[in-house]
Amino acid sequence: MTTTDSLRSGPGAHGRRSTRGGHLPVREHLPAAPSAVPVLDVVVPVYNEEKDLRPCVLRLHDHLSRTFPYAFRITVADNASTDATPAVAARLAAELRGVRYVRLEEKGRGRALRTVWTDSDAPVLAYMDVDLSTDLNALLPLVAPLISGHSDLAIGSRLARSARVVRGSKREFISRAYNLILRSSLAAGFSDAQCGFKAIRSEVAERLLPMVEDSGWFFDTELLVLAERAGLRIHEVPVDWIDDPDSTVHIVRTATEDLKGVWRVGRALAVGALPLDRLARPFGDDPRDRALTGVPRGLARQLVGFCVVGALSTLFYLALYSLFRLGVGPQLANGGALLVSAVANTAANRRLTFGVRGRSGAVRHQAQGLVVFAIGLALTSGSLAALGAATGSPSHGTELAVLITANLAATVLRFLLLRAWVFPARACSEPEDLR
Repeated sequence: MTTTDSLRSGPGAHGRRSTRGGHLPVREHLPAAPSAVPVLDVVVPVYNEEKDLRPCVLRLHDHLSRTFPYAFRITVADNASTDATPAVAARLAAELRGVRYVRLEEKGRGRALRTVWTDSDAPVLAYMDVDLSTDLNALLPLVAPLISGHSDLAIGSRLARSARVVRGSKREFISRAYNLILRSSLAAGFSDAQCGFKAIRSEVAERLLPMVEDSGWFFDTELLVLAERAGLRIHEVPVDWIDDPDSTVHIVRTATEDLKGVWRVGRALAVGALPLDRLARPFGDDPRDRALTGVPRGLARQLVGFCVVGALSTLFYLALYSLFRLGVGPQLANGGALLVSAVANTAANRRLTFGVRGRSGAVRHQAQGLVVFAIGLALTSGSLAALGAATGSPSHGTELAVLITANLAATVLRFLLLRAWVFPARACSEPEDLR
């Protein structure tokens, strides 16, 4: 790798801190004081771009000089170009302060980004495509959350609701289909993996880059999937984007390599082969780590358990009601179904939702559960009575709809009674990891 740099400076206040071992450090707002070391290093990976490189760098340099409030650097990363790109890049580095040229002897956008980002001393690292399809007004919103310490990574999104995009239907379909594949196969939560407009904090890159295997176009996707699975915060910026009709990207070959990457990463995540715990933030960095006065511990876990038990109990109740209704009237069928499902519901919530083990207090809990059952019986029986009075002879489907509505209305009250009255001691005293 060869480097030509018009910004000669050593480590300063913004230099990278070592993050080896343990957790990532707590995110902090970067100092606003002037420094010889740039806050932002924007990488422009290129391959045989002798025509577009100079106007791209001039435009980007002018934009950053006018609008960016921190020191910056532009790094042209040449992926083994065979035309006049190296000469153009070298001239730019000699002419413009803050422009650096790096030559790599192997192709691969991911390889170029990994090499330059690993070597950079800037605390915020970004990259963009040489065609500048993305409006540069989105650059400051992209990196601002990283400078402030709010986020770990940031991406431009052409698929966000407020993004404005001009491109052909073929590329639009491919992009949306690819992101749909990511969502369905890797449970990706970000909206646009392929937009060439991304940024990352350097301490995150130091830990994350060694885990990313791809050196080509799938590099971005793999980086984002691993970061998201590790619980890092990804900020999305809607962008204005105009397709480059002269793009040299080979769509079929790129799509094939991307699908291979999806399979490889999905398999690695499924078997737990990636040490994502190395990307965890220290306890206390996330507001969810902190105990809040007046908020009961374990509430979130209990709500989840209660909803799961409630859904299963409702299905059980409806099945029993339909079965009992074959031989008796609606009121008796409702009462019998509620009684059996209430006993099962109390037992399940006792064990699964509130974590009560053993037989101690089981009879008392069931007795109190029957009181809760009586409330549900009153609501559902009253609903059936009102339905009968209003329609005379309702259909079986109408009866079921009314019963479902009445049970939903009783759900919130049932949870509050179980937590505050039936299982209060356990709910208040059980230790809970809020993370």
